[in-house]
Amino acid sequence: MLTPEEDVEITSLSARGWSISAIARHVGRDRKTVRAYLRGDREPGVRARQDTDPFEVFEPYVRQRLTDDPHVWATVLFGEVRALGFARSYSTFTRLVRDRELRPHCEPCAQSNGRAHVEIEHPPGVEVQWDWLELPDTPWGAKAYVLVGALAHSGRFRGWFSEADDQAHLVVGIHEILGRLGGTARRWRVDRMATVIQPGTDRVQRSFAPVAKHYRVGIDPCPARHGNRKGVVEKAIHYLTQRWWRTARVQSIAEAQASLDRFCVEIADARPRGSSTVGALGDAEPLLALPERPFPAEVRVVRTVAANALVSLWGNRYSVPPGLVGAPVQVQWRHGTDTITITANRAVVASHRLAPRGAQRTVRLPEHTAALENVVLGAFSSARPCRRKVNRPPSDAALALAAELLGEKGADPVIDLDIYRRIADGEEGR
Repeated sequence: MLTPEEDVEITSLSARGWSISAIARHVGRDRKTVRAYLRGDREPGVRARQDTDPFEVFEPYVRQRLTDDPHVWATVLFGEVRALGFARSYSTFTRLVRDRELRPHCEPCAQSNGRAHVEIEHPPGVEVQWDWLELPDTPWGAKAYVLVGALAHSGRFRGWFSEADDQAHLVVGIHEILGRLGGTARRWRVDRMATVIQPGTDRVQRSFAPVAKHYRVGIDPCPARHGNRKGVVEKAIHYLTQRWWRTARVQSIAEAQASLDRFCVEIADARPRGSSTVGALGDAEPLLALPERPFPAEVRVVRTVAANALVSLWGNRYSVPPGLVGAPVQVQWRHGTDTITITANRAVVASHRLAPRGAQRTVRLPEHTAALENVVLGAFSSARPCRRKVNRPPSDAALALAAELLGEKGADPVIDLDIYRRIADGEEGR
């Protein structure tokens, strides 16, 4: 659409003998547009109207396809109608489908979108919600799991990095997060994670019931396919993923944990909530005190012994006998204790005092150090290196063996070394 000023300009240029192409380049418009205005087919300031609906002939086909399959992707449909002659863009196609409401509504898949909903009342100190955040791509190259616990009333949350999401790591993460929250709410809300709820039921796993009893809390599973029932922790995961994880500069799981702890205290707790903040509301929640000792969950992880006979665990390294270099070992730790046990082939090979997580310490037992020194020093030799610039032609024994080989092929077994010399000196063929 040209403005009246542009219309005057192109009319003037045309009267001066300018070509359509020159005028189009001058005003920055398409040649067809310039020609239409010069002919009087278009009116300045008025958009051109489509005489026919470009989607009209395709609408019955699209409607039928979406009736047959309400979940077919729009990209698939777009490819089909393009093959039938639809010449508009993909964004135009999706807008036309959306404006005409051609896709049928599917209630089971809609979840809470478009439906009536209500804010659930969460009294202070009553509920804490749990969920896992899976991070497949991390700067340190290994998949990580972040357990997130959020107080339903205030929205205060904390997270714990873990290398697995089994029940033992879940119990450890729960205790670490509750310690950061300052206590526990009276009930725990979880989705249907198999480590807590028996699959296909609302019953608590028999192995997890002692954990709930230890912390004196009740367990409330979310209704099936109603993840929005734990919307507080879902929102917390979305917030920390986009607000913190996307731009976090961390190179290890220990650095990530320290950075997340700072983020929760300095930024997440400072979010406004009415006339207060998340942190102030969280401080006011009446939480239950934690037990004196955490639940004694048994954590087991598998590691491969490095070339220096060390095993890496949670930001520290622990020694094993040098004979296990390159072999897989199992590290066992009972939550709440300060020692770890390393086993290989079901036999205990080392026990160490657990260093603080992420302390970057190397813990070696004296016997392991002495054994490693013996292995390393035993591999050294004090003999003089062999000389490299010596003359050692084939020995008589080697020549005899070569003669036998040539004799088996019917050749002359006598080897004239003078021929070899002349060939090497380039005398042959002159």
